[in-house]
Amino acid sequence: MINLDHTLAIQIVNFLLLILILHFILYKPIIKIIEKRTTLITESVDEVNSLNKSVDEKIAAYEEKLRQARMEAVKQRDALKEGGADRAKQIIEGARSEISKTIAGLKAKMEKERDDARTILLEGTRGIAREISEKVLGRGV
Repeated sequence: MINLDHTLAIQIVNFLLLILILHFILYKPIIKIIEKRTTLITESVDEVNSLNKSVDEKIAAYEEKLRQARMEAVKQRDALKEGGADRAKQIIEGARSEISKTIAGLKAKMEKERDDARTILLEGTRGIAREISEKVLGRGV
């Protein structure tokens, strides 16, 4: 059986004293360390979130610049194609004009040569006709 005497009071005081000593020596420092760790972890998480947000913003800005650069490249390509097409039209028109001039020159040259040949043939025909007339008539014409 349990005796309730003065040793019980000593044990209770001893227990309370031990709890008080452990509180200041062990529990309080451990609680401070845990609070520091919690604070450090919270700050690290906030910093990581901030860095993630910054990285996301930079990626979005990069993608926007890349999209704008692609659009500009497409515009420049289209402008070059259009300029090339215009230049090709100019070259074709120039070639057509040159061909027209060459053909006109050749036609004029052919006309002149035809007229010259006609003149030569008419003169030759008259000479031959005179010779034939003289031979048929037997006298000079």
